[in-house]
Amino acid sequence: MWLAVLVVLVLILLYRWYRQSQILENLTDKYVFITGCDTGFGNLLAKQLDRRGMRVLAACLSDKGAENLKKETSSRLQTVILDVTDSKSVSSAAKWVSSAVGNTGLWGLVNNAGFGLAFGPNEWQTIEDFSKVLNVNLLGVINVTLHLLHLVRKARGRIVNVSSAGGRLSVLGGGYCISKFGVEAFSDSLRREMRDFGVKVSIIEPSGFRTMILSSEVQVNYLRRLWENLPTAVKESYGDHYYEQCTKVCENLFKNADPRIHMVPDCMEHAVTAVYPWTRYSPGLDCKLFYLPLSYLPTVISDYVLCRLAPKPACN
Repeated sequence: MWLAVLVVLVLILLYRWYRQSQILENLTDKYVFITGCDTGFGNLLAKQLDRRGMRVLAACLSDKGAENLKKETSSRLQTVILDVTDSKSVSSAAKWVSSAVGNTGLWGLVNNAGFGLAFGPNEWQTIEDFSKVLNVNLLGVINVTLHLLHLVRKARGRIVNVSSAGGRLSVLGGGYCISKFGVEAFSDSLRREMRDFGVKVSIIEPSGFRTMILSSEVQVNYLRRLWENLPTAVKESYGDHYYEQCTKVCENLFKNADPRIHMVPDCMEHAVTAVYPWTRYSPGLDCKLFYLPLSYLPTVISDYVLCRLAPKPACN
């Protein structure tokens, strides 16, 4: 009995491996537009797809980022300057993409551009702090997608949206997790709407990786600004020790972050090039073994675990 079950499980795993290992043909004919290619995941993905011979259209925020990327890639790769929070910039980039792909359509759209400078208790932050993150991580994703969706639909291609483990389990205050929950919701509805058009939508849910978004120096400075701008009464409620604990959490986030950042662009590449892309990718062991399992547990359990790990205010 148990042997039969084991054999069935092995066969299922082998079939799953075979199915997921199948890669599309004629990749050199396909255009892929990637946002946030100055550094990090987007930069690595642009280089990987360029090495595969794909026609990469890389959007960078700065001229310097675009120039550096061109130096490390082939002449096939083209760059454009894009600020996803600026509607005029998005509209201009969309026209550029449309001109570049012509009648072939856009095979892949990878919404990678992100902003993570938002860690800290909700009460410490202003609506402007929330807006900065939401404008990039959520509204930017939506705006770029809406401008390019007709080109992806024409190619019956792929849309890859970068969310986070924080889009499944709200572990931090501020706009970051809120924005990633929004990306999950947008992607889910878009996937169902595009199904009959032959367009596949994938979500990347990385855990903590050692990129600029988790820079401890940047995060600690941001947290210090929040703390210094608080009214005295609020500071007294939380206490200096709470602030010190928050600072230590920021430092540990970067210290314990996974340095193998290639795992994330590898998932993006699979979503763009595989015959059968996954709906969700969860790179990072802490995502698979902690964040996602905890997100499926009853709320009372996940609250207990996260509250045990969180800083404790003076009023406690």
